[in-house]
Amino acid sequence: MLPRPRAALSCLMAATNRRAFSAAPASWVVDTLKNAQCVAFDVDSTVITEEGIDVLAAHCGAGEAVAAWTAKAMGGSVKFEDALAARLELIKPSRSDIAECLAAHPPQLNAGVAELVELLHARGTAVYLVSGGFRLMINPVADMLDISHDRVFANTILFDEAGDFTGFDASEPTSADGGKPKVIGALKEQHGYDPVIMVGDGATDLQARPPADAFVGFGGIAVREVVKEGADWFVGDFEEVLKLVR
Repeated sequence: MLPRPRAALSCLMAATNRRAFSAAPASWVVDTLKNAQCVAFDVDSTVITEEGIDVLAAHCGAGEAVAAWTAKAMGGSVKFEDALAARLELIKPSRSDIAECLAAHPPQLNAGVAELVELLHARGTAVYLVSGGFRLMINPVADMLDISHDRVFANTILFDEAGDFTGFDASEPTSADGGKPKVIGALKEQHGYDPVIMVGDGATDLQARPPADAFVGFGGIAVREVVKEGADWFVGDFEEVLKLVR
């Protein structure tokens, strides 16, 4: 398999975005983030530099078709559950496919996100990962950030006894459109977190406010106009966030 030039492309896009999104946020957004009791991060193209499902698809030989569905889902032009089902049917990943993909293409954190999560942890802020990706691929990212797996909300792929793909767990809230606001609402109700911030790059992340008290849009990897226009603060990298909330 030929190496993908994604890392270099991601760096170029991030540099461009740093120049484009330099406008200072409203003071209430920074104050809300500084005082947040909970911050929930999307993972793909937010915490990490790629879309995990696209990486898995490329590994399994279904890259182009799946990437087209991912773009539709993140841009909000199709329901997330429809895009998820379509992509999984194209890939049909086995348990061993996922393990081999993670070994060959370990997730790469976006610059500054580890420092931001460390700062939030030091302040006693609860940090969650809320993703439309797959637990088997999200849990290693949680481990990199010292986030316990019980603070991960993601999708579960189902396998038979031989480890072959059979489907996905449709009861996971993140498996359907509108799932992320359900997760945030449940966290606020169960734990009393106030305020809560959602951080992400896609339309499904933007949906989480409300009940999230503020939404920080991330454009370091992909700029989605619906997110840029709807965000309370749109950033090109996490260094911008660190400078204002330290």
